[in-house]
Amino acid sequence: MELGIKTRNRILDAIKEDRKNYPSNNKHAIALGINTSVYGYIDSGATEGKISDALLLSVSRRLGVSIRRETPWKVAETPVFVYITEQLELCQRSSLSGLLCDIPNIGKTFTAKVYVKNHPNSIYVDCGQVKTKMRMIRFIAKEFGLNSNGRYADVYDDLVYYLRSIESPMIILDEAGDMNAETFLELKALWNATDRTCGWYMMGANGLKAKIQRNRNCDTLGYEEMFSRYGDNYNRVTPEDEKTRALFLKAQATIVAKVNAPKGANINQIVTLSDGKLRRVYTEIEKLSVEE
Repeated sequence: MELGIKTRNRILDAIKEDRKNYPSNNKHAIALGINTSVYGYIDSGATEGKISDALLLSVSRRLGVSIRRETPWKVAETPVFVYITEQLELCQRSSLSGLLCDIPNIGKTFTAKVYVKNHPNSIYVDCGQVKTKMRMIRFIAKEFGLNSNGRYADVYDDLVYYLRSIESPMIILDEAGDMNAETFLELKALWNATDRTCGWYMMGANGLKAKIQRNRNCDTLGYEEMFSRYGDNYNRVTPEDEKTRALFLKAQATIVAKVNAPKGANINQIVTLSDGKLRRVYTEIEKLSVEE
């Protein structure tokens, strides 16, 4: 796939913006999967004929840069966004752990990704993409700019050493209900090894709560201990009551639509069609942008 000049420049700009979250060019290059000599071309701005489209495509996936035309999405400070951001800041600042189990489609993942972009030494992990313990630990190591190749035991030990050495590291585990039991236990071990030096935040839908509770009731190894380490509490943002929750979701959808919809758009119609679901809000706004 051949990238246009504007798309290449957007990806290169995203690389430069992401650099501020890493202590060195070398660690940033490792996190992005870029050879250090190639990274030097990006750092100097001399990328003409030096950076392949295939490499930029890989980096764009890592940084969440779309290669097709999309409506620019602005951050709306919804109750979910504010709540999760405050929790993440507290966990990172004080090396604490938190657990959020709430309904899907309310902005959990979006908030976590925005947070990581703006807070050095924090990483985001989609647990559904790294389900085995080896992939998980190697992924976390790479995100922090460490060598993730070689013997697994060395990667693990280097990661522990690094997390205990840097200032206020933060690991956000999204879609945590997708983890298998072995990975869950390995993260418990990593938590133990970085106690009081690393912040952790685990997120998922209501299925995560059901999975943890089921395994706690069955005395499955590791689950009771992990639940204790994450505060002995299932945090949530949305109201429990169904009618109150429906009003909450529509109010949140209204906030997002007002910030992102084109000028003159019918906000009430967007909210009604979305039924309070934020992905649907995006879809409805994208339709309006295409029609313009």
